[in-house]
Amino acid sequence: MGAIERNGYRFEPEYSVIEQNGAIHVYNKGQFVEEVKFSFSGKYPELNQIEQLINEYCEQYGI
Repeated sequence: MGAIERNGYRFEPEYSVIEQNGAIHVYNKGQFVEEVKFSFSGKYPELNQIEQLINEYCEQYGI
């Protein structure tokens, strides 16, 4: 799963299948902004779940 870019921000998801959790690292112009944590079930998080988290983040911060 690769990075997703929106309006100058870069969202880099990573996850652990064993622990069933993950995080999306948020960068703006190459600078780390914050980490958005999430959990999931199954072999890997669904792309729709990650996109939804990014959409919610963008709406919350006006990105």
